[in-house]
Amino acid sequence: MIEEIKSYIEKQATLDQEICWRLFEIIDSEYSELENKIWHAHPVWFMEGNPIVGISKLKDCIQLMFWSGADFEEEKLQLCSGKFKDASIRYTSLEQVESEELKRWLSKGRTIQWDYKNIVKR
Repeated sequence: MIEEIKSYIEKQATLDQEICWRLFEIIDSEYSELENKIWHAHPVWFMEGNPIVGISKLKDCIQLMFWSGADFEEEKLQLCSGKFKDASIRYTSLEQVESEELKRWLSKGRTIQWDYKNIVKR
């Protein structure tokens, strides 16, 4: 684990820390070979330069976002911005984090990717 991600998690309130640690544990076990870093102030995992999944603290929850999650066809993942292919789930308790469900989404994240790294900026 890189120090910046550890620091990010440790700055959260106790309940949010528990959620973040559990998410980190599952994501890192499935994506151990991928680059992970703090990006736009949040922990994010990248595959070949493309962001795949990230954790962020919102006002009342911990959000887990998949950059291409809109194409996962998973009922629990809600569309985010609408202009990209991102989708997320929000957690307010540790019990809401379902390991097998998250592993399924992470598996989809390996194969379903919108090419964010090559978006041309205008």
